Amino acid sequence: MSVTNLEYLFKPKSVAVIGATNDPRNAGNIVMRNIMAGGFLGPVMPVSSQAEAIAGVLTHPSVRHLPKTPDLAVVCSPLDEVPEVIHSLKERGTRAAVLMGAGFASMSYDESQDIKSTILSIAQPPEIRILGPKSLGLMVPSMNLNASLAHARVEPGKVAFISQSDSLFATVLDWAIDKGVGFSHMVALGSRIDVTFADILDYLGSDPLTRSIMLYVESIRDAREFMSAARAASRNKPVLVIRPGQALDTVFAELKQRETGEARYSDEIYDVAFRRAGMLRVEDIDGLFDAAQTLSAPRQVFGRKLAILTNGTSAGILAADRLLVGGGEMAPLSEETVKGIDAVLGASNWSRANPVDIPFNADGKAYSEVLKLLIKDKNSNGILAMHVPWTAQPDVEVAEAIRDSLKRVRRMVLTAWLGSGQAGQAREVFRNAGIPTYETPSQAVQAFLYMAEYLHNQEMLIETPDSLPTDFFPDTAGARRIVRRALETGRESLTEPEAKDILAAYGIPVVETRIAVSAKEAVIAADELGYPVALKLRSPQIPQPYDVGGVLLDLETPERVWEGAASILARCTRERPDAYIEGFTVQKMGRRPGAHELSVSAHLDGIFGPVLQFGHGGMAREMIQDQALTLPPLSMSLARELVSRTRISTLLKGTPSHLPADIDDICLTIIQISQLIVDVPQITAIDINPLYADSEGVLALDAKIDIAPFDGAGESRLAIRPYPRELEECVTLKSGRQITLRPIRPEDEDTHRVFLASLSDEDLRLRFFGVVQREFDHKDIARFTQIDYDREMAFIATALTERGEPETLGVMRTNTKPDNSEAEFAIVVRSDMKGEGLGSMLFHKGIQYTKERGTRLLVGQTMLENKAMQGLSKKFGFEIAPDPHDPDLVDMTLDMDTVDI
Repeated sequence: MSVTNLEYLFKPKSVAVIGATNDPRNAGNIVMRNIMAGGFLGPVMPVSSQAEAIAGVLTHPSVRHLPKTPDLAVVCSPLDEVPEVIHSLKERGTRAAVLMGAGFASMSYDESQDIKSTILSIAQPPEIRILGPKSLGLMVPSMNLNASLAHARVEPGKVAFISQSDSLFATVLDWAIDKGVGFSHMVALGSRIDVTFADILDYLGSDPLTRSIMLYVESIRDAREFMSAARAASRNKPVLVIRPGQALDTVFAELKQRETGEARYSDEIYDVAFRRAGMLRVEDIDGLFDAAQTLSAPRQVFGRKLAILTNGTSAGILAADRLLVGGGEMAPLSEETVKGIDAVLGASNWSRANPVDIPFNADGKAYSEVLKLLIKDKNSNGILAMHVPWTAQPDVEVAEAIRDSLKRVRRMVLTAWLGSGQAGQAREVFRNAGIPTYETPSQAVQAFLYMAEYLHNQEMLIETPDSLPTDFFPDTAGARRIVRRALETGRESLTEPEAKDILAAYGIPVVETRIAVSAKEAVIAADELGYPVALKLRSPQIPQPYDVGGVLLDLETPERVWEGAASILARCTRERPDAYIEGFTVQKMGRRPGAHELSVSAHLDGIFGPVLQFGHGGMAREMIQDQALTLPPLSMSLARELVSRTRISTLLKGTPSHLPADIDDICLTIIQISQLIVDVPQITAIDINPLYADSEGVLALDAKIDIAPFDGAGESRLAIRPYPRELEECVTLKSGRQITLRPIRPEDEDTHRVFLASLSDEDLRLRFFGVVQREFDHKDIARFTQIDYDREMAFIATALTERGEPETLGVMRTNTKPDNSEAEFAIVVRSDMKGEGLGSMLFHKGIQYTKERGTRLLVGQTMLENKAMQGLSKKFGFEIAPDPHDPDLVDMTLDMDTVDI
């Protein structure tokens, strides 16, 4: 993942078209005509050995004969010629290429993979960045660059669109032209052998010309890179995504696997990933642009309560219905608002409720006065002003009155002017004023709901996690021993007692269980456990013993256990004579009257790695289908959010006859399973069903664990890098005080706020380059404490006060480029801790980490007067030089190849 040389793709100063031709149906001709018609200001150099001129431009016989090195090459040659073309471009020094040539359709999967590997081995990205193959090209309207096969051009705008589909690229282009929407970039990814969603998200995330980013996603390949880039981009600007979902996963799954080698994956996992990255998923193209329009507005909504103003009762009812069906709420009108509207319209002339039904003959002034009253009402999170055509209410006049009344308003106001003709002119009034406007009530309400959902996702992204309700110290070594012994015997799954021993090692309460190979051993096991017991059949051919009557409950005597074992064997022999009987599982009955039956499970997805599932449990789990998915790692807040997405969560809150279940204990169990599958990567699947839950906590009755050999680190399988616990270290200061150096955690928000407040004005001025900032809000602190460990690191020095409370004493930060070529550092130590050697310890920790992750350079800046920082840097081998752009700053650079730590 890298943005290296992407500027040559998106901001080229010269373009070559390889394989240009005068055949109007050929890609080489279409691209040439599009580039010339677009008005690109740099040199355009067609390469052709068969034509003297193309689109009015003289050709060149080969890349070698080009008069200058092109920044960007659009390669339209047949696919089998592309490797030689890339070789020639590399020799000339070209840094970016778009591959459009045909040829993949006639190739098998193996053949296409071979040609892709050959192209990559020659290009060696990022030396030459490759967009495609099978790409429709790209458009950068601000550069007047249309290097695509598109049939039309678009105007410059603030929205970027990245598509995995050529057909949707063309469809969105038509839609945008019809709606008058402009773009900063339009990119068709093609087969993505080099440039991916992650690369372009990184580039556009910091592009000043792009205000929002829209994606059409069918599949991704590297979940870790995608999630890291998406989370970074969505912190800066709205990222919206559309994915065909179930249709893609069912109808086209076989086709996609044949074309790309990718297996079928659940759409729900993608949905969770999008939400976890702070993106907004929309349903269709209209929703994509409606949401982009709303989210680009300077006003925001912080809830789902909407007030509706309309001059048509039916239109208001339609809007209200769409709002309620979509999960929104009708904002209640305050008594003050009702009285105010009475004074404007007369108490008998309106509905006196939400929707506010204004009389059909009310003029623009009345409309705007009522709207102002709704804006002042704090009960709503936004207002929708609608208008249906009436002769007595000219569309444009009312629109202009509303526009004028919103000039200094900070509340979110959406508009929907129904109809055509003058309604279209009214919508243009709103568009020119930057006021979100829509053609139908449904579109407007859905845009409001999209905005509420987006801001909810953003809040989830920076929400301060709750601390764990109890100390959690798992016996990881013990769990690994159990798994290792099972693998050494060639097994692919654990016995039920082994599985429960692992759960117990991670603090999950379990029902005591024994294995018996005969009825006699079952009786002995029952005597040891104590009655009553449950007896279950064990057979590898019968994964669900309930199906053959292989489960008996509440056996209270040895005789009943003996008889039960005999009856189970008889039924199994009759119904499944092919099954091999291993014996029985004997389990002490878990008495939890009224407890809810839940399930917690984990499995490996081919793209996203470990996936956790929570929901309704018991024998009816598959029939009820009440499950929700999430991606680890998890905090208590994220675990609660997972639970809230199930229907059974409503029952867990309690009923008139049942106390509320211990939600903290349920969430802790989910977190414990999440940590287990990270700590023991040989575990490929876990299933706890049922998990009893009530006011006293949880109890696991049944557990299954599948295993397989795995040599890497468990965290490498995760789509989101978890907290790197292995980087924690205890050190001693010069004074003898013991402290811990460790990565920062989201839970450190409160102590980090106190730490920043404790810094002197001078420390703050030097740290923030002359700016003394004393007030840090939640978003600021969340940005400091909730970091992406794949890209950032913040090592804090922490210790306990005399009262036993944690405090932060200093912090060393590094921010690494996506391609790991360079990391920027910053360090600050609490004023009263200077002279203790803490700064050196933090600096050493940061340098060591940067070296171990393979980063080439560690760089930083400080103020010219900050001699202490410069001296500390020199101590660790940094080169100090004046900043060429600012005489008040100095640059500090450390070549990590020279570091010996």
